[in-house]
Amino acid sequence: MRLRGLRGRAHEVRRPVLLVAILFILFDLEIAFLFPWAVVLGDLGAWSVGFWSMMLFLAILTVGFIYEWKKGALDWE
Repeated sequence: MRLRGLRGRAHEVRRPVLLVAILFILFDLEIAFLFPWAVVLGDLGAWSVGFWSMMLFLAILTVGFIYEWKKGALDWE
């Protein structure tokens, strides 16, 4: 994949590096959502809608991570 720099020159980016960068951003965003949820969980109640919505969010992320793993996107060749 070729990406354009600020001065117009194209730089070659290896695919595994790009995939790891995307995964890093996704899991960084996960923490950005998880931390505030953990802070207010006591106010929400242990079995509230907020709890189950976060469990659904984490389940979707887990399925996506397993999919990436099975497809071999995390293997460095």
